[in-house]
Amino acid sequence: MKFTVSKTEIIKALSPTLGVVEKRHAMPMLTNILLVVEDNNISFTATDLESQVRTTCSSAKIETTGKTATSARKLSDLCRLLPDGSDILIYLDGSKLFIESGSGKFSIATQSSEDFPVFGEIGENSEFKILAPALRDMIRKTSFSMDSQNWRKHLNGMYVGVESKSITLTASDGHRLATCSNEIVGDVPGYLSGIIPRKAVNEIGKLLNDLSGEIMFSLGSNTVSVETPNTTFVSKLIDGSDKVNYQRAVPVGDAPELKVNTRELSDIISRVSVLSGGGVKGIKLNIGSDSVLVSSNNPEQEAGEESFRSDFNGDDIEIAFSVNYIQEMLSNIDSEHCIFNIYGSDKSCLVTSTSDSELKYVIAPLLL
Repeated sequence: MKFTVSKTEIIKALSPTLGVVEKRHAMPMLTNILLVVEDNNISFTATDLESQVRTTCSSAKIETTGKTATSARKLSDLCRLLPDGSDILIYLDGSKLFIESGSGKFSIATQSSEDFPVFGEIGENSEFKILAPALRDMIRKTSFSMDSQNWRKHLNGMYVGVESKSITLTASDGHRLATCSNEIVGDVPGYLSGIIPRKAVNEIGKLLNDLSGEIMFSLGSNTVSVETPNTTFVSKLIDGSDKVNYQRAVPVGDAPELKVNTRELSDIISRVSVLSGGGVKGIKLNIGSDSVLVSSNNPEQEAGEESFRSDFNGDDIEIAFSVNYIQEMLSNIDSEHCIFNIYGSDKSCLVTSTSDSELKYVIAPLLL
């Protein structure tokens, strides 16, 4: 194995692997990447046994082929810290991988490529295309509602449903829910669904950064994959998508509507919540027909309040929310205004964007 590659190209190829490799693991091999040099390209593969990413680089000058496993972090750090614009010579000699550039020469240990746990054959999946910016935007607007260590495993991921020409992403931690839909390219027969683990969702989001064209999305009964021009990401799914019905958590029926300026409300909450305290930081909204008073207090007898003009078509009501929950929601609504459907001070609230009818949030109230 021997090849020369530019710093820019190898860093670009290595970056997606770093989110997948395990920093510490009972299996040391999982801190490594599989490096494969073939006649026409170089590939880097990383896995944590639940997900796998494979990137390729076709611009290297290849002298000899081969494959090995080596530390993802060390190889990436060495290449990243070399001067910009460098060409890097990488070759395998015995059990060491050598990295040379300019007057620098470095060697790192390798392990047998035969011991690297590559994913087996993926079952039959249904494929469709979607614009990368659209999927990236959907993930941004929903992923913050995922949980991380909930005993209800389906809450530790993102539910994806695909039907005909539409894809829907839904996330919930049991106290809030975010869901949005968008068009896909082409048509999918029947209905497909799966729950993508939290880590995989975050890695897919990063993979889509700076992409503008179409990507291939593949969903099956056990795995999901996303394919971009130089990268393929595959993840196992969380079991139980057929037993989940997120629609039951979305309030239905008529309710008084509160229309607010999204940024104005967020800015006011930022100021008022400085003096919010206790176990869970919360703020109260005292809603009238043409104004809302936002208030908070803490155990030190400190308090803050600020009002703003709004439009409400119901009876005066007081409702409280977690500061973090409402702020994360508001920061992901792009429209100038949003609408709160108020079903009661002790009932979950439905929040929608005035510019995107496919985006919905459900947030449970705090009982302060």
